[in-house]
This record gives sequence, C-alpha cells and structure tokens, in this order.
Amino acid sequence: MDGDAGRVRRIRFASLTGALALFALLYAPQAVLPQLAAEFSVSPGTVALLISASTLGLALAAIPLGTLSEVLGRRRIMVVSLLVAEGIGLLLPWVHHFPLMVGARLVQGAAVAGLAVVAVAYLADEAGGRHLGSTMGLYVAGTTIGGMSGRIVCGVVADFAGWSGGMLAVALLAGVCTVVFVTLLPADSRHSRQPWRWRPLAAGLRSAASTPVLYAPYLVAALGMGSFVTIYNVLGFRLIGPPLMVPPALAALAFLAYAAGTVSSAVAGRAADRRGRSPVLLCGLSITVLGLLTMLSGQLVLILAGLVVFTGGFFMAHSVASTWVGARAPESARGQASSLYQFCYYSGSSVGGVAGGTAFAAWGWAGMTALLCCWLAVAAGGVLLARSAT
Repeated sequence: MDGDAGRVRRIRFASLTGALALFALLYAPQAVLPQLAAEFSVSPGTVALLISASTLGLALAAIPLGTLSEVLGRRRIMVVSLLVAEGIGLLLPWVHHFPLMVGARLVQGAAVAGLAVVAVAYLADEAGGRHLGSTMGLYVAGTTIGGMSGRIVCGVVADFAGWSGGMLAVALLAGVCTVVFVTLLPADSRHSRQPWRWRPLAAGLRSAASTPVLYAPYLVAALGMGSFVTIYNVLGFRLIGPPLMVPPALAALAFLAYAAGTVSSAVAGRAADRRGRSPVLLCGLSITVLGLLTMLSGQLVLILAGLVVFTGGFFMAHSVASTWVGARAPESARGQASSLYQFCYYSGSSVGGVAGGTAFAAWGWAGMTALLCCWLAVAAGGVLLARSAT
C-alpha cells in the first residue's frame, strides 16, 4: 500500500511539473504580444497568430498522438513531446523573422500535444479510481501555474531585457521542470499497449466520437477555451491602451489571476468527487459568465476582479470536464477520447481566439463580451442535455 501511495505521489508531482513546463512554453508570448507587434510591425490580430499557431498545431496533432500512445506507450509519448517542445522554446528567442516564428510555434504546439493529450488518459489509468478527481484537479492546477508563471516571467523580464530575454527566461524555467518530469514520471503499469493495427485503433476513435455522454465536455472544451483565450489575447491591449495606460510590466502582473484557476481547479476536482460532475461544471460556467460581466466596468480594479472570477470559473469547468472524459470514456478508447477533448479544446483556442479578437476589433469590449456569453450559454445547455440523458 505504501508503495502504491508513493507511486501516486510521484505521478502527481511529475504531472504538476510537466503541466507547468508545457503551459509556460505554450502561452509565454501572450504576455509580450504588444511588444512583438511593434517589433515585427504587424497588427494585434496578426501577432495573435503566435498563439493561434501553437494551439492549432496542438489541435492537429492531438488525435494522431493520442492514438499513437495506445501503441507506443503513454509515458514515452509524453516525455519525447515535452523534450522537443523545450528544445524549440530555447531556439525561439533567437528567431527574428515573423513567418518563421509562426512556423516554429506551430511545430512547438504539435510537440506539446503529446503531453497535453495523453496526460488525461495516463492519469485515469495510473492514478484513477475514487481519487481521479483530485489527481486531475492537481494536474489542471499545474496548467494554471504554468500559464501564469510563463506569462508573468516573460512579461516582467521583457520590460528590461526585451521580448527575446523574456522568452528565454521562460524556456529556462520550463527546462528545470522538464528535467523533474522526466526523472519522476513512472512507466506505464496499467495500460496494455495495442498492436499497430488500423481497424482497432480506428474503432477506438469512433467509440470516443460516438459516445453521447462525452459530447457535453467536448462542447465545454471548445467554447470555454475559445472564450478564455480571447480574453487573455486582447487583455494586454486594453490595459496598456487609453484610457487605462497601465505600464507593460504592471500589465503582465494581471496574469496573477491564474492563481484563481490553480485553487478553483483543485477544489472543483474534490467537489465533483462528492457532488457529481454536472452540478459543479454548471457552477463553473456560471462563475465564468459572472467574471465576464464584471469586466465590462471601465474601472481597473473591477476589471482585474472580474478577471480573477472569470479565470477561476473557467478552470473549475475545465477541470471537471476533463475528468468527465477520463471517467466516462470507454476503457479501450481513453487515449482517443482524451485526444478528442484536447482537439476540441485547442481548436476552440485557435478558432475562438481569432473570432473573439475579430469581435473585439469590430464591436469593442462590450460586443465581444456578448459573443462570449452566448458561447458559454451554449456550453451550459450541452451539459444540461447530457445530465437529463443520463
């Protein structure tokens, strides 16, 4: 029993550090989008391609790598993916050609898919059971710590060392976390690898795509993440522009709001274990909308308070939705179901981020907020339908 408990602790700590490295690398440029727009003489909408390209790469690689993990083993896919992403992260600060940087971010996003996609299935197999919610909550907490630290470190360092110095600092931080992850993560012990046969693998993918109870978390992933990345893409432009005129280094500190997601994701996991997934998921979506409405204020204090509420609600919903997939997916298709969830999540980031940014440019903050509230209402409707059907 002590051995099993120790193994679970290693899995939890490794997944925490792996998630931190992954999301620090993935979202660090978001903190310096205004500086990168000035560096490359491109518009805010164009420079946002540095975020959309990475999440698009992740979405495109999600299903292939999730399926491949059933054949090659989940730990192997996760480790190789994070090492490749870290290597690209160390090279990016030296790239001073915008199309090349967009291409590198696309490849980096495809690389991190191996960890982002497979982690849910790995945790469900290796540390599942009645503690799956709390284990998954800790992993999602790691994603929030990574997203927050990557953005803050990059934004603060960039204020005196330029955007390249900021991105290099994040790559070094992620490198330390990568070493810890590779060292601690145990090998697969409860997952039976499948032979490389197309039909069984395709059957698993069909099963993951045709299980009605999974449609609700897929919908939450796409529309929730589209809303989330929209806010964080345009937030910097709102804070440093008139009438607020917040200095860039201080604007980067707004990403401390991610701490709310660290807390809410862990709390949501435990609450879902006790009270059920759909009530907690609906609560998270409601809190997300409340945060959006609070941010309509023109006062900086209320904008930041709304950002904290919005972030906490989103990660609450994401934690429960990802747990839903791990728990309800057919056992033979957990890898594919996880990859489909991540495909929806990062497709929502890529497509929703562009659509939301376009809405911001055309209709302003209020018009964009109305669009995002509609998206979240549709996601909540999907959860209600799933609850009534089960």
